[in-house]
Amino acid sequence: MRMRNLGGALLGAAFGILAAVTGASAQGDAASYPNKPIRVVVPFAAGGGNDIFARLVGQRLGEILGQSVINENKPGAGGRIAAEYVMNQPHDGYTLFVGASGVMSVAAAAYPNLSYHPTKTFIPLSMIADFPLIVVIPADHPAKTVKELVEWAKKNPDKANYASTSPAFITATELLKLKSGMPGQMIPYKSSNEMILSIMQGQTLLAISDGPPAMPQIKAGKVKAIAVTGSKRSEELPDVPSMAEAGYPEVNTKLWSGYFAPLNTPPAIVAKLEAGLRKAITDPGVAAKLKTMAVTPGDLSSADFRKMIDQDIKSYQDVIKAANLKFDN
Repeated sequence: MRMRNLGGALLGAAFGILAAVTGASAQGDAASYPNKPIRVVVPFAAGGGNDIFARLVGQRLGEILGQSVINENKPGAGGRIAAEYVMNQPHDGYTLFVGASGVMSVAAAAYPNLSYHPTKTFIPLSMIADFPLIVVIPADHPAKTVKELVEWAKKNPDKANYASTSPAFITATELLKLKSGMPGQMIPYKSSNEMILSIMQGQTLLAISDGPPAMPQIKAGKVKAIAVTGSKRSEELPDVPSMAEAGYPEVNTKLWSGYFAPLNTPPAIVAKLEAGLRKAITDPGVAAKLKTMAVTPGDLSSADFRKMIDQDIKSYQDVIKAANLKFDN
């Protein structure tokens, strides 16, 4: 009996020493973090809104943390390939993810067999920005309002299609179709930039797009903005009516983009990243550039960002159910 007790005591002591060493090692890693470049995986091709956000914020974050922040684009499957990739990387703070509504909250609501969850397999660090979407059509199209576009599409169903890159844009456009009776076949693209290019070239009839790739082409007169989603006009597009003004108040989709770390990233590293990101996003120069893209810079704590995402998932579940939308994994 004494030998068993002694053996148990020795084993317990060994585990205690191991835990202490592991804890000290983790604290040491956090204290020296970051001591090498940080990689940020963007789930869409270069040129899209999330890519532009990541490059803008990442440059300032690198200056704040004293290390290079390297962006890596991994498009495919609406962003899910990139999310799964980051989820399986070492949880050491050196591989981060720029997740958008479509990849995170919309995907969690749309795909019952999704291999990840935005707040259960990731740690939300900070929101970069949130924003309404912009309804854009070819610059030479005769429609001047959403109702005119709907009527044109009903008269020309064989020419009625729309460009999209993710479930977020699909959900918004399908919701418009549901509420208006407008026909339209979805044409997939890899990035928002390609989506807008398809409008410029007349390959697609409309896109409900994020602001960064759309705004330069709107200002240059290469595409035409006829509405923004939600109940309020955009400060950057004061002459463009909201969807509520256009007669479709239910089309009120508002998206966001933010930074995430894999689950089990050490809390001290998460705290450093959260503080650095919030400082970068609210930097006057960064915030001013974000606003020119028709977005509102974010300043949410990690906890508040997590709470917002969980509420967002519930809202999308309600919309998907009401619109009877089905998505294939």
